[in-house]
Amino acid sequence: MVCASVIGTLHQTDQELTLAINSWSAPWSDIFWTTMSDIKFWIPAYILCAVFLFKMLGWKKALFVLASAALAFGMCDQVSNLVKHSVSRLRPCYSFPMLDGGLNVLEKRGGFFGFFSAHAANAFSFAVCMILGFSNDKARSYKAFRAGILSWAAIVSISRIFVGKHYLGDVLVGALIGITIGYLLGSLSNLLIRKYLERIPSPTIQEGSSPSESPSIPSQE
Repeated sequence: MVCASVIGTLHQTDQELTLAINSWSAPWSDIFWTTMSDIKFWIPAYILCAVFLFKMLGWKKALFVLASAALAFGMCDQVSNLVKHSVSRLRPCYSFPMLDGGLNVLEKRGGFFGFFSAHAANAFSFAVCMILGFSNDKARSYKAFRAGILSWAAIVSISRIFVGKHYLGDVLVGALIGITIGYLLGSLSNLLIRKYLERIPSPTIQEGSSPSESPSIPSQE
């Protein structure tokens, strides 16, 4: 009984916060949010990141990083679909109280259930995979890139509230799951890169030579 009361209170708070955020709309901002919410708009950003990965890391390391990002994307989608149908929480655009409260809906309503946001999970998992991937380039800090791609992921996630497809809670949970999956797979990718692509070969003794004739390490004097 207490649990149901807590869930009811959280849901009501989520509704109120979502309506408050969604109400900050204007014709110019509606165009911006619908654009940021459109997956097709992300494609140039993905291509640009891939190009820079190959340029900065080389093709072998870049492939490891891109594989981690692709796996994170697929995992976020699968987990999101599983949770959506298990929790069965209606999207705000299907909720009569939300529509009566003035919810601004800018997209087709899509599927009935929205917990949690796959857009938020995908955006943050990709951002984290890229941040961890570029960390393999020890010559640069990529501070501006980290700030930029995390801001981009946040904007994409928030756009789902402005178009009326998700509650704030959907977005926050999606972002958290995306960060977790991105970190796990990005860390695994870096581990494999260090293990298989950055190994320092041990000196080998040529056949027929004695240990004393093996290559010596140059003096640092």
